[in-house]
Amino acid sequence: MAQSPALPAEQYNYDIVRKFTIMAIVWAVLGMSVGVYIASELAWPFLNFDIPQITFGRLRPVHTTLVIFGFGGSALFATAYYVVQRTCQARLAFPWLAEFTFWGWTGGVALGVITYMMGITQGREYAEFEWPLDLAIAVVWVSYIVIYVETIRRRSQPHIYVANWFYLAFLLAVALLHIFNNLAVPVSLTKSYSLFSGVQDAMTQWWYGHNAVGFFLTAAFLGMMYYFVPKQAGRPVYSYRLSIIHFWALIFLYMWAGGHHLHWTALPDWVSTLAATFSILLLMPSWGGMINGIMTLSGAWDKLRSDPIMLFLITSLSFYGMSTFEGPLMSLKSVNALSHYTDWTIGHVHSGALGWVALVTFGSFYHLIPRLWDTKMYSQTLIYVHFWLATIGIVLYISSMWVAGIGQGLMLRSFDDYGNLAYTFIETVEFMHTPYAWRALGGAFFVSGALVMVYNVVMTLWAARREQAGEAKLVAKQLAKA
Repeated sequence: MAQSPALPAEQYNYDIVRKFTIMAIVWAVLGMSVGVYIASELAWPFLNFDIPQITFGRLRPVHTTLVIFGFGGSALFATAYYVVQRTCQARLAFPWLAEFTFWGWTGGVALGVITYMMGITQGREYAEFEWPLDLAIAVVWVSYIVIYVETIRRRSQPHIYVANWFYLAFLLAVALLHIFNNLAVPVSLTKSYSLFSGVQDAMTQWWYGHNAVGFFLTAAFLGMMYYFVPKQAGRPVYSYRLSIIHFWALIFLYMWAGGHHLHWTALPDWVSTLAATFSILLLMPSWGGMINGIMTLSGAWDKLRSDPIMLFLITSLSFYGMSTFEGPLMSLKSVNALSHYTDWTIGHVHSGALGWVALVTFGSFYHLIPRLWDTKMYSQTLIYVHFWLATIGIVLYISSMWVAGIGQGLMLRSFDDYGNLAYTFIETVEFMHTPYAWRALGGAFFVSGALVMVYNVVMTLWAARREQAGEAKLVAKQLAKA
């Protein structure tokens, strides 16, 4: 069947994409800055200043919410709305509802931050919002699904490109996870109790927690990768067949892996064994996706020398490959016995969050922004500067956490000749001071890179506005002459 010609750019709804893009960058700087501050609090506790609202316990969910849902969520709204229009060659459905998703999502994240600092929280990892905000977010999310599905239904192309498959899986899975993990009994406007208890509560939480990583931070960003890597490379995706196999294997396997967070707990042994088995199997589709993305550059490897955006995208895929090797490794019970409850887990999470999620987002934004504002990036050199600051920061961060976590695990498992623990808990805390200081330094490098991006983007938008003003004056003069 013959393809329809692409719509002119002005016929797409880029306004909503621009709003989410700007907010993603704002949340990135705020969330990552909070991350550096709480990392510094762990190394130098006096930074708490005895102020409850800025203690680690209250700021930690502020950090995770801002970077996952503020930065990551806004980036996914922006890129999903852009990709679905471009690949379907159809204008975004229900513009008024899309506007609602922007204000609803942005307001929800902001209110979440305020309530956390006030000490209002469910205390559930990555799901700390209390029940009124959970309900509001569910409404926003269902609106997002309706817009996305209806835009695909209105497509002028017979084919649904694979990036949309990943975005759709992410939308549906996150709705399912959010609704069931947050089933609760409200007792006041700011307090509720989970419908689950004991080991069932833990299992439900980590079914949600791991799949929030699996669908929010993996499947959705793979949708981003499958659009922006081929676009920036100017090459078709390496293997479309592999992308479909990658999709179905990943979607099937991820749902069952959450129990590996609960090895050596009251969870039935067969459940954690099943979770570990599916975690090991996840290595295959994960690496299939990584290989598919990197090999898309076949015939255009020279771009790594000349295109800093390609550096972001390909390096993010490398970190994706590394973190999805490390995850299955850590799900093995023998390895987990060492890594569980240590900072090795924190290093693993940030290998994926900074190395994969943030880098692929930054690369996609550098591709996207000039097209949204019909201009070119202010400085290619600053994109290189951002890349190296970010990469150095990631390496410092994850290597310091490997040292802290493995050292901590070994110390807690060491026994003297009499069978007593060789080290006290406080000795492990003293040992971790130096790695914590290096972790804070790595985070500072990464935030510095984000600030370089902010400057580059602001200058780009300022130049775009001047260009548009100049063009408007020229048109006005020509009309006056006519």
